[in-house]
Amino acid sequence: MAQTAPTTPAKPPAAGRSRERRLELGRDLPDRAYGAVVAGCVAAVGAFLALRLTAWPPHEDETLALYIGRGSLGDLADTVLGERGGAPLHYVFAWLVAHVGGGLGGLRLVSAAFALASIPLAAELVRRLTDRLTAALATALLSTSWVLLFHAVYARMYSIFLFTSLLSYLALLAALRDGGLRRWALWAAAILLCVATHPYGALVLASQGLFVLLARERLREAVPAGLAVVALGTPFWITDLVLAGRFGVGVGGGGARLGGPFAVASYLGDVAADFSSGPVVLPVVLALAAGGGVVLWRQRRRSALIALAAFGTPTLAFLAARLGSSAAPETRHLIFTLPFFTMLVATALVAVARSGREGADRAAALTAALLLVGGVAWAWQKTPLLFEGEPAAAREARDAAADWLLAGGRPDDVLMGYEPVFLEAWERDASFSRLVLPRADSRLAAKTLEQAARPLGRAVWVFDAADTTNYEQALAIVRRLPRPAAAFEARAFGPYLVIRTREPVRTPERYVELAASTMVTGKTLTIGDADINFATVNRIAERLGYEASSSRSRSTSSR
Repeated sequence: MAQTAPTTPAKPPAAGRSRERRLELGRDLPDRAYGAVVAGCVAAVGAFLALRLTAWPPHEDETLALYIGRGSLGDLADTVLGERGGAPLHYVFAWLVAHVGGGLGGLRLVSAAFALASIPLAAELVRRLTDRLTAALATALLSTSWVLLFHAVYARMYSIFLFTSLLSYLALLAALRDGGLRRWALWAAAILLCVATHPYGALVLASQGLFVLLARERLREAVPAGLAVVALGTPFWITDLVLAGRFGVGVGGGGARLGGPFAVASYLGDVAADFSSGPVVLPVVLALAAGGGVVLWRQRRRSALIALAAFGTPTLAFLAARLGSSAAPETRHLIFTLPFFTMLVATALVAVARSGREGADRAAALTAALLLVGGVAWAWQKTPLLFEGEPAAAREARDAAADWLLAGGRPDDVLMGYEPVFLEAWERDASFSRLVLPRADSRLAAKTLEQAARPLGRAVWVFDAADTTNYEQALAIVRRLPRPAAAFEARAFGPYLVIRTREPVRTPERYVELAASTMVTGKTLTIGDADINFATVNRIAERLGYEASSSRSRSTSSR
């Protein structure tokens, strides 16, 4: 009996293969694949941070935290809670780092650790609100965002703020799901950590309260828990008021609003640009975020409500607030909304991929890849030193400037601003002067100057030609003496010009006179900080009862 040759199964038509792909996309990502994506994001960001942790040059805000941390814990509490205001948790970490000898590198490790820990928390938050595929894509987008990468290196409170806000949102979702005293106590602890990290923690708390009201879930349990947090957070509300008083922030009364709805919209656009791939592709990203919001509203109303509360609360706050001239918000202040933003974008892309239209899955994948690359590209363009590193000449010049200050330094020298050069000196010699006038806060500067022991010592200022606040950056600066030249000595070290009075200034009035003259010299060198410092010096004079115009006229006539 003849045998028939086996037949090769016919390949399914192209339309059938496309339908199979769509069916696969319609299913959620397996647990193992989801975990691999999240772990890969943590590993990739961790590798980047390991290579670039010290690439970014030291900043005065980092110096400030370590300066405050060098004192006792009681001194730290008095300074942060009583004088400076703001949330204290970051300064507690700075105190721990300073007292174990960690320095700037140690404090940056704290930022890096909290940034890395935030990645799986963000993934879990988005997973609970959507699904594993959306969460995996949102986590990848978050991991390439400038806001995350830069603030994982920048030794301030923003990566801690992201972590604690995520913790509080997750704790809230768990409390709303399960209820009970234990769950609400865990939420209270998490949100108190958040408000202890940054004044905008109050906006996180308000957004969560708004969400609970909109969702109308467990109100009988949520209201008492919220009132308990408000009561327990009283020390933080007081410190926030101290900070607001320093910078003229409030509701109603004097001061100017952020600029009205258009200015608020412009600011929020800047936030979205820094969250994603910069201003060039911002219209596309905003369209995706809006589309994601619509999808959530139709399919996962509860998730849309929490995103709406997270974005709506700061928007309403900015529309109502009156801000002083030095209190304009920056994109990093809304870092707690970053996971929700990437969730909206990822939701739109996943919805497109699952739409069933021919080629939609490929278009969504290509768009996602471009956004991931674009996030890194924008981070590089916005802060190139984070990727390229500080020039070795600048680091060597900073070391040399610190050596010169230490060689002739005295414990009663009067320093202006928390300059990185001063940080180098403090880390080498604990006896280096700790009398610092904050350059951006005339009220605190005047108080510090007035309470300083008399007679005052010599005055010291540092100009940095490589600072990013300058219109143009340079690695060399001209050595130039203020007038009268006989009253000063100066040395130039690469981009740093260190100016010091030859004799003690003795009185606040004499300090103001010579400081104003020095800032005029800084202006002639096109140093951006000189403008701020000059205004601060004149406000110090006014607060101490001197004629601001006299110091101005003296400094101007000495050109």
